Amino acid sequence: MEKNNNHYYSKFPDANVKIHTISESLRRHLYIFKTITGVFSFNKLDLGTKVFIENMYIPIESKVLLDLGCGYGSIGIVLSYESPQSSVYLIDINKRAIWCTRENVRLNLQKRKKSIHILSGNYFKPLKNKNLKFDGIFMNPPLRQGRKEFLKLMLEIPGYLNTNGSFQFVIKKKMGADYVLKYFKDTFPDENIEILCKRSGYWVFKCFH
Repeated sequence: MEKNNNHYYSKFPDANVKIHTISESLRRHLYIFKTITGVFSFNKLDLGTKVFIENMYIPIESKVLLDLGCGYGSIGIVLSYESPQSSVYLIDINKRAIWCTRENVRLNLQKRKKSIHILSGNYFKPLKNKNLKFDGIFMNPPLRQGRKEFLKLMLEIPGYLNTNGSFQFVIKKKMGADYVLKYFKDTFPDENIEILCKRSGYWVFKCFH
């Protein structure tokens, strides 16, 4: 990872600690999120995540779902609220993000804590010895790190999906949505990919289903 620990994708960010509380109406439900400096978009829920949450496909029936790179947990918390029968995993490398996620599960999903699993680590590393696969993986990728890391990660995704499982993610058009679409079609010519939404400069993708 980066030697500069000021990034939100660092394990221990150096930014001075300041806690915020924000409220967001998502899919017709009001959520309260605690956030902290050193975590991505700590002062408000970023537009890309909003667009993604409002347009991602959420299974109604019982599934195993993953919010990968969860930040302060907004995607995974909405998944759990909208699909209460499902088991939801949330993973992030940032220790401050993990703290926020635990607090936000307590604030928003007090009665569903047993179906939520919060893991600390870099992408799939916390799952290496768990023999766990998912029906859905959801992600707002940290493309500020560069596109190459996300494209490399995409190669690992099929190994963590159950049959008929899907990978859903959001990318800003200016950050290379067209490029990622072409890369996927070239790399996985036999796999499905669809664009669920184009809104406010963001594209929401669903693939491997």
